[in-house]
Amino acid sequence: MSEHSGTTRVVLVDDHAVIRAGLAQLIATADDIEVVGQAADGATAVEQARALKPDVVLMDLQMPGVDGVSATREIVAAGLGVDVLVLTSYSDNERILDALDAGAVGYLLKDADPDDVLTGIRAVSRGESPIHPKAARALLGARSAGGRPQLTAREVEVLTLVRDGLANKQIAKRLEISERTVKAHLTSAFSRIGVSDRTQAALWAQRNGL
Repeated sequence: MSEHSGTTRVVLVDDHAVIRAGLAQLIATADDIEVVGQAADGATAVEQARALKPDVVLMDLQMPGVDGVSATREIVAAGLGVDVLVLTSYSDNERILDALDAGAVGYLLKDADPDDVLTGIRAVSRGESPIHPKAARALLGARSAGGRPQLTAREVEVLTLVRDGLANKQIAKRLEISERTVKAHLTSAFSRIGVSDRTQAALWAQRNGL
């Protein structure tokens, strides 16, 4: 969140101008959030993130040229201190996992209530990871269908340290990565294993012999 104004600065990314306009109108009703930029494709989204350094990029996934997953990966890799919150029509688990693997910290669906979008942006600015219930169900379905979820090596490392009671700052120091990267790995891992907080994640890690 912007230190100067106490306002969360947002860049809107969607290839449909009507949706961008609707989101801009919605955000204009909130005193604590402001739109500082808009993009119709992933390449422009990356440019805007670099130039404007917003707090949150509200990212669509399906766009011409550079898609939302690739743009998310670029923005996160650039180390700009920008959080990416996905807002899309797609709730299939493959796309959700792709977005979270790329570093998105939350996943909302376009059929959500308008208030849920504002709540999601606020949650991200507080360091939380909002996942739409339908998206969470899709992930849980994928998990139960495939047995034990496939975690990346880094996610296993992070979960093991959560099990040991380390805070994000300590995990970041131990693994020599940023706290933001730790948070991205946790968001992805929590989604894959179907938990919503550190306590549940620690119990899961213990039960599954991590």
